[in-house]
Amino acid sequence: MGKENSGKEIFDVIWRACDTFRGAIDPYEYKNYILTMLFIKYMSDLWKDKREEYEKKYKGDKVRVERALARERFVVPPESDFDYLYSRRDAPNIGEIINIALEKIEDANKSKLENVFRNIDFNSEPALGQTKERNRRLKNLLEDFADERLDLRPSRIGNRDVIGDVYEYLIARFAAGAGKKAGEFYTPPEVSTLLAKLLAPKPGDRICDPACGSGSLLIKVGQEVGDRNFALFGQESNGSTWSLCRMNMFLHGMDSARIEWCDTLNTPKLIENDELMRFNIVVANPPFSLDKWGHENASHDRFNRFWRGIPPKSRGDYAFISHMVEIALEGEGKVGVIVPHGVLFRGGAEGIIRRKLIEENILEAVIGLPAQLFYGTGIPAAILIFNKGRKPWKAPRSKRDRHVLFIDASREYEDGKKQNRLRDEDIEKIVSTFRDFAEVDKYSHLATLEEIQEAEFNLNIPRYVDTFEEEEDIDIAEVQKEIQEIEAELAKTQKELNEYLEELGL
Repeated sequence: MGKENSGKEIFDVIWRACDTFRGAIDPYEYKNYILTMLFIKYMSDLWKDKREEYEKKYKGDKVRVERALARERFVVPPESDFDYLYSRRDAPNIGEIINIALEKIEDANKSKLENVFRNIDFNSEPALGQTKERNRRLKNLLEDFADERLDLRPSRIGNRDVIGDVYEYLIARFAAGAGKKAGEFYTPPEVSTLLAKLLAPKPGDRICDPACGSGSLLIKVGQEVGDRNFALFGQESNGSTWSLCRMNMFLHGMDSARIEWCDTLNTPKLIENDELMRFNIVVANPPFSLDKWGHENASHDRFNRFWRGIPPKSRGDYAFISHMVEIALEGEGKVGVIVPHGVLFRGGAEGIIRRKLIEENILEAVIGLPAQLFYGTGIPAAILIFNKGRKPWKAPRSKRDRHVLFIDASREYEDGKKQNRLRDEDIEKIVSTFRDFAEVDKYSHLATLEEIQEAEFNLNIPRYVDTFEEEEDIDIAEVQKEIQEIEAELAKTQKELNEYLEELGL
């Protein structure tokens, strides 16, 4: 057996395949074709591996082989196999052939992949060009994916997590080139890791991301459990991003994740007994200050999510926060949400909602992050942690129940040319400070309700964490003495220079 294919090797081959589209199609668009083809190739190679395994086990008995294959976690019909598509790469209707192959995969795997490819059209003229150009691109794509280094059978890639890691890394690279649209489908891995560690999910938890994008954050929180004893749920409004998320879950072996394509704020689909489903952990990086989020429907919301107040029409931040808090389990549910800083101090309807959340004593922490962490925006963001297991302000309570922790982590990060990132030590400092609920000089502060009331429920972090560095006292006499010594040295040097010039006759 040859050497195993590494994740880097696989990524390099696929990244070069993107040359087929670069310059002609926006990365935000062609990511769907690259990632879908990777999905087909992986399923085909895994299916091929399984077939060979059963043929060897049952000594070529076709009936027993087919029976065993039918019990596998997925099925790849013959006309959907990558090798079949590659053999048809010169067909004048290759885009249509690939579309049919995707339909057959859906039909053969309805419980896991139904409608996953309905938003991806390999025969699209607007996206891939007119027939001749489209066929050329698709032929190149198939030939790139036929590279022998892209053998994705488990026997060749070894580590079962490699393909999921490659998929995640590709999404990250596409996000880096997608500009403002990147935030719609991707949360940087360091931020996902930070949120996962702050929320500390435990075995048996139900975990939900109501604005899940491509699913990276949701997967990271699930992996933090440490075993497979958890259930993932998500909602995503963009059809093609929802498809990427479903494929992402599958490639990470999280087939049972329930990911709904819907508008979370207006038509949520995670419903149980005609009520919103409740979760142990709710996490999200929702779109910042979403305009036209559904303000007109909020006053008669059937789930009464906006009873604290209706957010302004042009800023949906508190609409997402309200939804997330409502779907967290009473008495124990935890919420982690990434927000723009305006959420911390804006007045009006948002100020009213913020005050009620604080008075309920479910806000546990406000964490300020560095600028330029997120793709598509350079503005700094914050993380809000809510905990519905906290006791009311007036009840007997622990230190954790009677304070809100403010952390200013905005100054500690790795400086990048285009994008900054949190280092392991930055993440650990935030997490340990939160875990210990500790006051750290010029870094964190435990605020009482009285302090927050005095600030009129403004949560702007500099009001609570003093990062001012006092300058050292200046000894004027000592400075004057140093200046005189420098001037004397300069006069001496000038005199020597004049003497040398005189000797040279200059």
